[in-house]
Amino acid sequence: MPDIVMPRLSDSMEEGTILTWLKQVGDEISVGDEIVEIETDKANMAYESDVAGTLTEILAQEGETLPIGSPIARVGDSDEGQSAQSAGPVAEASPTVLGAGRPSAPRGTPASAPPAEGAVEPAAGSAGASDSEGADGSGSEDGSGRVKASPVARRIAKEQGIDLSSIQGSGPGGRIVKKDVKKAASSAGDAGAGVAPAAGPADGAASPESVSPETAKGQVTYEDLSKLQSTIARRMAESKATAPHFYLEAEIDMSRAVEARARLKAAAGEGEAVPSFNDMIVKACALALREHPRANGAYRDGRFELYSRVNVGVAVAARDSLVVPTVFDADRKGLRQIASESRALAQRVRDGEITPPELSGGTFTVSNLGMYGIDNFSAVINAPQAAILAVGAIKERPVVRGGEIVAAQMLGVTLACDHRILYGAPAAEFLARVRALLEEPLFLAL
Repeated sequence: MPDIVMPRLSDSMEEGTILTWLKQVGDEISVGDEIVEIETDKANMAYESDVAGTLTEILAQEGETLPIGSPIARVGDSDEGQSAQSAGPVAEASPTVLGAGRPSAPRGTPASAPPAEGAVEPAAGSAGASDSEGADGSGSEDGSGRVKASPVARRIAKEQGIDLSSIQGSGPGGRIVKKDVKKAASSAGDAGAGVAPAAGPADGAASPESVSPETAKGQVTYEDLSKLQSTIARRMAESKATAPHFYLEAEIDMSRAVEARARLKAAAGEGEAVPSFNDMIVKACALALREHPRANGAYRDGRFELYSRVNVGVAVAARDSLVVPTVFDADRKGLRQIASESRALAQRVRDGEITPPELSGGTFTVSNLGMYGIDNFSAVINAPQAAILAVGAIKERPVVRGGEIVAAQMLGVTLACDHRILYGAPAAEFLARVRALLEEPLFLAL
C-alpha cells in the first residue's frame, strides 16, 4: 500500500500545511487527479497524485503542518477502499491553528463538536464547501461530482458562507475562480437576501483568545502569521543579518522613455499590452545583467554562483504579503512580451493562483514603489541574489542642460548590493549601464 507523502512544491519549501482534502476515503484516484490543497512558503496549490488506486486512509488532517516526506495519505486497491469506507470515518485530530480563520474544521467532526480555535464554521443552513459541492448539480463538477474551484475561490466561499454548487464557473473547463464567488456574493447582497456570514472571526481578525486585557497602549490584539508571512520575515531578517548591504543611488532622465512609451501606446492595437515604465526597467536590467555576470549571481557557501539565464523577479504587493513572480529569460524577450507576462503574473498573484514554479528561479529583483509617489527607498536583497533595484516615481524636475534650466522627467533608483559578490566599482558600472539603456530607450529594442 503506497504512501502519499508531503511533496516539495517549491525550491525553498521545508514543510507544508494541509488546507483541504479534495478526495475522501474510498474515492478512486487516477494519476494527475488533484487530491489535496497544500499551503507552502510561497503559495497555496493543489497537489496532483502520482499514483493510481483507491484512497484508503487519510493520515494528515486539514490544518496540520508536516515536513517534506511525511506520509499524508495511503492508496490501495479497490477492495481496500471499500473496506475502509464501510468501517466508517477515521477519528480525526483537531487541526493546528496557523492563523485566525485560516484552516477549516476537519471533515468528519461531529455536528455537536465546537469548531477548533480560529476555525471558520460554515453558515447555518449551508453545508460546508466540502460537503455541499455538487449537491444540486448546478455547479461545475469534475468526474467525481466535486465542484471544480480554485483554492482562493474555495476560501472566499467558505468565509462568505456561499454554496459553490450554486455558482457557474467562468474559468478553464468551467472551474470556479475568485471573480465568480465575488460576483455571487455581490448578487446576493444586491438582492437583499444576504448570505449568512460564516460563524467565527473573519480572516485576519483576532479570536477572543488573542485579545489582551486593557493596557496603557489600549487593547492589544494578536494575529498569527501565515506561512508566507513567516517565510518573508525569516528571509528578510537573514538577508540583513548575513549579507553586507551597501547602496548606490542614481537619477535617470526618463524623458525619452516617456516619449517612447507614448508612441508605443498610440501604435498599440486593441487588446495589446502596452509596456509600462517598469517593463522598460526590467528589460534594461536584464540587458545589463547579461553584460555584468556578478550582478546576475549569488554568494553561497563561500563561492560565487553565476547563472546562464537572466530571470528578473518583479515584486508584487499581495494580500498582507509581498510576492516576487519571475520573468524568465527577460534579456531575450521583447518589451511587449515582458509587459504581457508581467501583467498576467501580477493578476495571478492578486487572485491567489500563482504557482511555486512561477515564484522560483529569480536571479535579480526589481521593486517599484513609484506608483505610491515614493521618490527613493532602500530595498532588502532577496537572498541569495546579489542585488535588488528599488525604483521610485517619475517626476518632472528642473535640470541643467547646456547651461540652461529645462524640465525633465527624472527617476530616482537605489541599487542594494551584497558586498560579498558585487563590489563598489562593478556595481556602479552595472547601474550606469541600466541608466544608459533607459535614457536611450531605442537600445531596449535591440
